Amino acid sequence: MRRRSLWSAVLIAGLALAGCGSATDSGKSSSGSADKLVVWDWKSGEPSAASYIEKAKADFAEKHPDVTVEFVAQPFDQYYTLLGAAIQSGKGPDVMLFNGGGQIRDRVDALVPLDEFLAEDKQRLAGWDAFTKDGKTYAGPVTLQGHPLYYNKALYEKAGLDPAAPATTWDEFVAGCGAIAKAGADCIALGNKEGAGIQFWLSALGSGILTAQEYDDWIAGKRDWTSPHVKQVFELWKQAGDQGLNNDGANSTAMFNDSFALFQSGKAAHVIGLMSDVGHWQDFNEFLTPEKLGVMGAPVVTAGTTPTLAYDGGIGYGVAKWTKDPKVAAGLVRSLTSTEALTAFHADAGAIAADTTIDVSQGGPAVASIVAGTKTGKPALHVALSSKTLDLMGRLSQQLLSGSVTVDDAVKQLAASDKAA
Repeated sequence: MRRRSLWSAVLIAGLALAGCGSATDSGKSSSGSADKLVVWDWKSGEPSAASYIEKAKADFAEKHPDVTVEFVAQPFDQYYTLLGAAIQSGKGPDVMLFNGGGQIRDRVDALVPLDEFLAEDKQRLAGWDAFTKDGKTYAGPVTLQGHPLYYNKALYEKAGLDPAAPATTWDEFVAGCGAIAKAGADCIALGNKEGAGIQFWLSALGSGILTAQEYDDWIAGKRDWTSPHVKQVFELWKQAGDQGLNNDGANSTAMFNDSFALFQSGKAAHVIGLMSDVGHWQDFNEFLTPEKLGVMGAPVVTAGTTPTLAYDGGIGYGVAKWTKDPKVAAGLVRSLTSTEALTAFHADAGAIAADTTIDVSQGGPAVASIVAGTKTGKPALHVALSSKTLDLMGRLSQQLLSGSVTVDDAVKQLAASDKAA
């Protein structure tokens, strides 16, 4: 498949997600000046982002002809470590890319609130909440990121399942997995080597497990880790592994891009992927064809729940406190979130851009379903957690699959971490 890096969800967060990028000496051009801005990200070195970056640079140059811009693409797996060192030293890039959620919220002390600079973009762009803390906005959203449950319609047909009517309950889903196994394929492609699989699982399936009130309370920070439904999220994670629903060796399979390759090659019928710019509909369309790629809602586990698409602001650019001129740096953020630049990002990388005015009608049935889902979607559950709790959840998810920790103990540890955060 085309070489792409993760922007997030994920992300991992990171998403704690692994990504690829053009590694650059982190000491090179690490600080801007009055007539130069330095940008750190993990996207600008990718071929699929080339047109996006060029259009953003052209837009900024037209408005600020006396200011040069240098993009320094960092490897994603080292990105937040390098950024942490820059923040600790109090010098580094003027503008920097973040995953929405914990990764930016944990670092807002080093960022400039951008509300006064981005006010004109509030209506045009979506996904702001993922880049806010205590009522202040710290980045301009570039993409929307969410976690659809994709399925292979050709494998459904081979297994004798109706590709137009995917399972709507967990029991139906598990029964379908049995038919898929008889057809010679795994039910779920899972890559949890980085510990990111549990984040996708929580957010993609959570709306069919948590009640509406529990879901809203979770996002609002009032998380009840003693709830039987919260516990059930992790019980089903373990059960899926124990019952052989996943591919073999999920803990040693990288999400990016090995688990997605299993799905694309027809070796697994389902995958929880992303909706924007990698591990997503455009990648999968290349292999399965748009007509054979399906998007389904979360199977209902708790009666009375209404499955929704989990999505947030995906990636966004923020401004460092040490930049010489925050207004000019914020101007670059505006160029990086301009309609023309984001239209190119959608066309070339398949990004679901934060710009709600962009036409996505040529993307095929899967993207149409995803975009329709954003109208009733809710924020992703994992994005509400701190980066430290996400890291712990990743480790515990691996231990749950290997049988070295119980669900009760895992939930207890997560509750303590969340409370401490």
